[in-house]
Amino acid sequence: MSSSTPKPTPTPDQPKPSKPAASSKASKSSKSSKPAKSSVSKPVVIISGVTLAAVLLGLASYAGTKPTAPAAGTSDEASSSAPAEVSADPSAGVYPELEAYARRDKNDKLALGRADAPVVLIEYADFKCGFCGKFARDTEPALVKKYVDQGTLRIEWRNFPIFGDESAAAARASWAAGQQGRFWEFHKAAYAQGAKEKGFGKTRLTALAKEAGVPDLDRFTRDADSPAARDAVGKDQEQAYSIGATSTPSFLVNGRPIAGAQPMEAFTQAIDAAAKSAAAKGGTKGDAGSKR
Repeated sequence: MSSSTPKPTPTPDQPKPSKPAASSKASKSSKSSKPAKSSVSKPVVIISGVTLAAVLLGLASYAGTKPTAPAAGTSDEASSSAPAEVSADPSAGVYPELEAYARRDKNDKLALGRADAPVVLIEYADFKCGFCGKFARDTEPALVKKYVDQGTLRIEWRNFPIFGDESAAAARASWAAGQQGRFWEFHKAAYAQGAKEKGFGKTRLTALAKEAGVPDLDRFTRDADSPAARDAVGKDQEQAYSIGATSTPSFLVNGRPIAGAQPMEAFTQAIDAAAKSAAAKGGTKGDAGSKR
């Protein structure tokens, strides 16, 4: 996609009729979510056009997640959605164009698991997103225990701040924590129950870094305000926009789109199918790396 291709803008309203919503468990921005300008040139995208990209993440994800209306008297976050359906054919619903977004960089400080794991789950998320927090607390730890610790799964984080300045600041702070090897500890602290209600102002972000065990808080502050942090977050945002993502959390599991904080079964089915497909193809990709 050329750099002049316009990016979709998330809104709190229902999607236009031609683009069905991806899931009832995905948070959408209440304001324009175009990323702040940075010195980073937009990445070259292998998908032919934003329309196709939106179809891949939008229509395919919607078909897979089939959201259910929340029960009366319950909040959206407490409501349930039907799990993503995974066909008996492990390649069904998988798009090689999207699978290629996995970086598999063993030096990626915002990734968890082996670089040569057969399955890569890419998560596009915002620290102010309640549904992202729900996934981080309720589902991700179980996926780590079941798949990451066994070498089957790699989780690659992408900062996708869509809720304004505090979202962007938290994203940069998470990147800064990662530069000192404490991204996942910061991630846990920022997604703790009630954490987002306290906001992500500068003082609060420093407190979260301290809670996460970031050793050099002065460096953390400098890194969080640096052009490098803005560029890194900008790259993640651009990738999310390039595949048509407009809500958080959004996921890719070896090229299979999943939208929203889906039940555990949705992820286990997708990961098992992806692992089966990878085994049939004869192995994994990339070089082996450390867990973090």
